[in-house]
Amino acid sequence: MKRVLSLSTSAMLAGAMLAASAASDAGAASRHVVRPNSAGGTTATNMRAVRGPYGGYAARAGTTAVNPDGSASHRSGFAATGARGSVTSSGSASRDASGNLTQTRSSTATSAVTGNSVQSSTSYSSGSGLTHSATCYSAAGAVIPCR
Repeated sequence: MKRVLSLSTSAMLAGAMLAASAASDAGAASRHVVRPNSAGGTTATNMRAVRGPYGGYAARAGTTAVNPDGSASHRSGFAATGARGSVTSSGSASRDASGNLTQTRSSTATSAVTGNSVQSSTSYSSGSGLTHSATCYSAAGAVIPCR
């Protein structure tokens, strides 16, 4: 039975790799695997994590598949936290065998000082173009103007 790990699972594994390998206050860990896929192409998966000397932490995980028919797909996500706040982002992109493209990314950033946050979403399709939206929130969850 083959099991595909989700990006959040991959990010957690990258964090575990970092925790296990870093004996000092700061450290980094990464893993990169390239394998044939069931479509006859190649799939690459990578995970990276870093911990700074002052408690900051960042992790990223992604997977990319390229197939003989010209189709390709990519999924990735990252999370980071530090003294100034935190950010998370995830997204995907794909190209079909005819060359049609689609892409999406969603991100959230939160200030450690104010508790205010911004949530943004961007998507692109070769058929309909680019769309983007962003909404800002106070620490209490009320919508506020983005500045």
